[in-house]
Amino acid sequence: MTPWLSVVVPVHDGARFLGATLEAAAAEQPDGVEFLLYDSSDDGGASREIAESFANRLALRCVATPELKPWTAKTNRGVSEAAAPHVAMLHQDDLWLPGHLAAVRAALAAAPSAAMTVGPSRFIDAAGRDVGGWDLPLAAGLQAGADIAATLIVQNTVAIPSPVIRREAWLTVGGMDEALWYTADWDLYLKLAGAGPVHVRGAATTAFRLHGSSLTMTGSRDAAAFRRQHEVVLARHLAAVPGDVRARQERLARAAVAANCALAAGSRGELGALGRGLAAVAALGPLGWARFLRQTRLVDRVMPRLRLALAGGMRGDGRP
Repeated sequence: MTPWLSVVVPVHDGARFLGATLEAAAAEQPDGVEFLLYDSSDDGGASREIAESFANRLALRCVATPELKPWTAKTNRGVSEAAAPHVAMLHQDDLWLPGHLAAVRAALAAAPSAAMTVGPSRFIDAAGRDVGGWDLPLAAGLQAGADIAATLIVQNTVAIPSPVIRREAWLTVGGMDEALWYTADWDLYLKLAGAGPVHVRGAATTAFRLHGSSLTMTGSRDAAAFRRQHEVVLARHLAAVPGDVRARQERLARAAVAANCALAAGSRGELGALGRGLAAVAALGPLGWARFLRQTRLVDRVMPRLRLALAGGMRGDGRP
């Protein structure tokens, strides 16, 4: 039987969280869903053993890919080998929440022509505790791709486990740019917004885990490379934003890049950089501040991390 959904799971030394990720997926009783797990781990087979322990509960194929380290490359390979008409990404540290597959099925039935369906998410900590919501600055329902692009150009507010994408659309736009180790998903969503309408789900049915060894923490340590990852996306996609709002959205987007770089620098102890980020946002003016906060979901993204940092929960040493 042909599956209706293929889920790509890129894994590298994932033993710490992979069991919880697959357990949450299995709890959804995913009939007609195939899981394609690509494992480049150097953990003596620990991640593979965890994956194989779910063989009687998930239609799971585990492939050893020691030559394929980047998550973007593993994901592109997974989509190329997927059997279903729709694909999703599930990273080794993220979760599906109860009701996720039912929500996805309803979205696909409501908007079969959409290039992708996305929804809000939740933040969880290393122990799996809910630490806050991650809402979307997008209205629920079927939206024109150009409208989605105009908002997403400011900030990627879509959590990795949230999108379900038409495989044909993914392949048509060229999939993920494997040179973008930090912003490849953002670049992909903007490309997909140019390929057709986007359906927005109203409820959060996925969770994005915050912990000190995640790519969102470790990838921001090279300041120049981190900024370039953002600038490449802006250079590629600003022209797709409708002309009547392009100048305004570009100002918001460039302020968001400055703020993101400042926050990354602040997390490394470079507190002077925070002032530069604040100055870029302050230059937007009062109306711009309101738009900026809504479209970046800055409070949603920063407050859980700040609370965890103050509680000592964002260390990268493997402890919660």
